[in-house]
Formats: sequence, structure tokens, C-alpha cells
Amino acid sequence: MGIYLNPGFDNLMTDRRGDNYIDKSMLIKELNGFIRKPDPLICVSRPRRFGKTMAANMICAYYTKGCDSHEAFRGLKIADDPSFEEHINRYNVIFIDCGEMYCNKPEGWTTAQMINYCVVPEFIRAYPELEFPMECNLAMAISRVYSDTNEKFVIIMDEYDIVIREQDSADLPSYIKLLNGLFKSNSLSNAIALAYITGILPIIRDSVQSKLNNFKEFTMVNARRLAPFIGFTREETEYLAEKNGMDMAELERWYDGYCVNGIELYSPKSVIEAVDNRKCDDYWTQTGSYDAIRIPIELDLYGIRDDVKKMMTGTPVYVSVSSYENRMDSFRSRDDVFTYLIHLGYLAYDADEGKCRIPNNEIKGDWEYAVRSSEVYRSFARIAESSRDLLDATVALDAQAVAEGLSKSHELMTSNMSYNNEQSLQSAIMLAYFYAYSYYTVIPECPAGKGYADVIMIPAVPGKPALVIELKRDKTAEEAMEQIKSRSYPSALEKYRGNTVLVAVNYDSKTKIHTALLERA
Repeated sequence: MGIYLNPGFDNLMTDRRGDNYIDKSMLIKELNGFIRKPDPLICVSRPRRFGKTMAANMICAYYTKGCDSHEAFRGLKIADDPSFEEHINRYNVIFIDCGEMYCNKPEGWTTAQMINYCVVPEFIRAYPELEFPMECNLAMAISRVYSDTNEKFVIIMDEYDIVIREQDSADLPSYIKLLNGLFKSNSLSNAIALAYITGILPIIRDSVQSKLNNFKEFTMVNARRLAPFIGFTREETEYLAEKNGMDMAELERWYDGYCVNGIELYSPKSVIEAVDNRKCDDYWTQTGSYDAIRIPIELDLYGIRDDVKKMMTGTPVYVSVSSYENRMDSFRSRDDVFTYLIHLGYLAYDADEGKCRIPNNEIKGDWEYAVRSSEVYRSFARIAESSRDLLDATVALDAQAVAEGLSKSHELMTSNMSYNNEQSLQSAIMLAYFYAYSYYTVIPECPAGKGYADVIMIPAVPGKPALVIELKRDKTAEEAMEQIKSRSYPSALEKYRGNTVLVAVNYDSKTKIHTALLERA
């Protein structure tokens, strides 16, 4: 066994020793269905720390020649599948961590040079009876082995998009040439039984990389049949919650929000850290920089700032995901920026509605940091920061402070919607109570009693009262309070046993004066 050529199953065994290992082995059944088909080339893109490398370790352990992997798969679901014996340990596997290659290449080298330098010598050692060209590259080595032995290859490339993400213009041409040589060469079309490449971004869609359009792509926008296999499903997260004595509702509030082809997905990194530590916290965002959000949203492309404000208050916005070319250096519209952030995991995409939104409490924290550090969003950030005081004033039934806080928020939100409608005030409410997202499940337009309450906030931690908020325009706060009571809006909290505060708000469209009335239920 080698480091890159047929590396064995040690990585899978290490992964399986984790206390909270989740069996994703039926991914192999799906991949077996691509073998011996035209263009068996798969690109899986997911956000960082979504389990891409663990999946690649498992795939490598299954297909690799030079060892017997049956014991490594004992007890996993794939071991009982009819396709299991057909392909196990039948192929030469090349497993390349492109991120490692990029980071460790000597000064002045390209990533393509580094890959050829590290991998080709293993071919020469593994096949001493074959004669390889003097200036042999990886594609030539594969071709020589296949032509002389008829042995097929499975190529696995983790972090294939590292050169693209680093925006390394000097490195990119030779790297693209290497990829094209491997995956679009007629001489290798029969030699490659399967190619499985992973990254954060899908394949670049422009004339330079058009030759890789024979890959089948499975992304955060459309993962199709591979949706359940990268990222934890709801059922898998529920299993871990029960096993570790964690509150599933709390895990859901912190880490849910991604829905890919109808499958709810959670970040594995976050869930595993939470159950290991017995505490929900911001784990996923600690592994990256919020500059990924801050830099593109500060560009304010095509009014992006107004859409960011909407999403920060919990309102989804429409996005077209079809135009983005999967590059990090050429955003041509606000749709490109949002699609990029969907692939990175900072936004969730609803294909049925064609909308994107901030997915969960954990990611909302990264957006908050990005906005706070930005001069462009300074006034917005001030309202969000003052939301702690507003929540305290609400609990204390300080009607004047509540009215003043909502007035400031309402004025800010008028830059992207008409002032004199209830949607504007509802968005102002969501911004003004921004701090509450850390402690509450916030439900706008919540079915309650004999109608819909404008906003209901259910505490996710002890010691906080539930909030029922009703909004009126050109009426009175007293009328808003009467509607809360007459339509039995607090009945939406019938399973909640703590205190409840009723918040009735009215604003005068002529004077733009807000009034509030607060009571304990």
C-alpha cells in the first residue's frame, strides 16, 4: 500500500472509532451504480466540515486494491447490499488531498507539479516491471498501467477546488490542465472506473474549464440522489441527541435550516461538537473567517444591502442560482453573491420557493459579526446591539422604551420597503428583537387561536417569558391588545408552562409615532 496509490483502509478505521460515528456507507451503493456507465465522474460540493473527507476515506477503503477491507465494513449497512462484493477491493485507488498538496508545495512550484511529484513515483514502485516515460505525469502513468495490465482506477480528489478558492491565478492554468488531462482524455476514458472529487464550490462554468462539463454535480443547490450522504439528516441527528442525552429541539434551533432536495441537513462538525460537549454553541463558524460574508456583502451589488437586512430579520429573499459561474473573483450580480454564500453554507436555499435565508442560530452569529464589523451596516448593527436592552424593557413591561426601540428600528427598515404597511413594522420588530434569536424560537405569522399572531417568541432557555406580539397601523395599542385576547393568541403557547408577556403595538402612519401596551398573561 502507498500514501496516494491504494492507501488502504486505516483512515476509515480511525473515523469509525469515534464515539458518535454515523454510518453513511450506502453512499457506496449509489456510486457503484455509476461504475461501467459513460462518464462515471462525480463532483460533490458541500460547505466546509460537512463530512466530505470522511466520505472520501470510506470510498477509498472500499475500492482500494492491495488489502482486504471486509473487516473495516463489518456492521455497516453497505455490507448487506448485493453490490458490496462486486466491487470491494477491485480497483487501483488514487486518493489525493489537494489542499495538502497546495499547502505543502515548495516555493515556486505549482499544485500540478506537486501532485505529479508525489504520486507518480508510487506507480513506479508498484509496477517495477513496467517502463514509464522519463517525464511521466499522473495521466501518463495511469494510461501505461491500464494499457499493460487492463487494471482500472478510482480517482478520489478531496478539496479539488483549493486553487480556485485561493484565487491563485498563477497556479490555476496548470492545475486545470492536469484535471482536463485526467478526466477528459480519450486515452483514459476506459481506464477510470470512477472519479469522485469533492470541494466547497462546484466546477467553474466558463470557457477555461468547460472540458470538465462531463462531471455529474451534486451541490447545495441540487444534490439529487446523494443528498442524504454528506451532512447529517434529521433522523441521524435525533439518534445522536437521544444517545447523548441532548435536547433535539435545541440542536434543531442551533444547527437545522439546510434543506437539500427535501432532505433536512445538519452540519456534522457542529452536531458532533455539541453532543461531545453536551452544549450547543458556535462550532462550525469557529473553523472559518466571517470575511467570507463581510467582503461580498459590503460590495452592495445591485442593492444587496437591503436584502441582507431582510434576511437578518428572518425574511427569505428571492435568488436565481443559475447564473453563478462558481468563481470567487467575478460576482456579476446579487444573485451570484447569494449563490456563492449558499455553497459556502452561510445561506440555505429553498428550491421550491426559489428563496434563500440565513439557516440557523449558529450561522446567524457569523452574519452578526460580519455586520458589526462593517462600516456599511453601522446603523443596522446599532439597532441589533440595542436589542438586548429592548428585550429587557419588554420583560419589565416598559411600554415607552419598547415604543422608542421599535420606532428606531422601523425607520431603519424603510430603506427597502414602504414605511406604511404592516410588513415593514413586522420586519422592524424582527430586527429590534434581534438579540432574542439567541434565546427564543421566533415564529412570524404564527397560527394561534382564531387567527394568526403577528409574532410569537417561545423561549428556548429557562427564565425567559414567552412573547406574543400584535401589530396595528392607525389604530390604538389598546385595540391591538384586545385582538390578542379576543382571538386567543396565547393559546398557541398551550404546551408552554412559563410566563407570557403580551405586546400590543400601533403606529400612526401620519405622525410615525409608535405606541405600545404590555401586559402579563
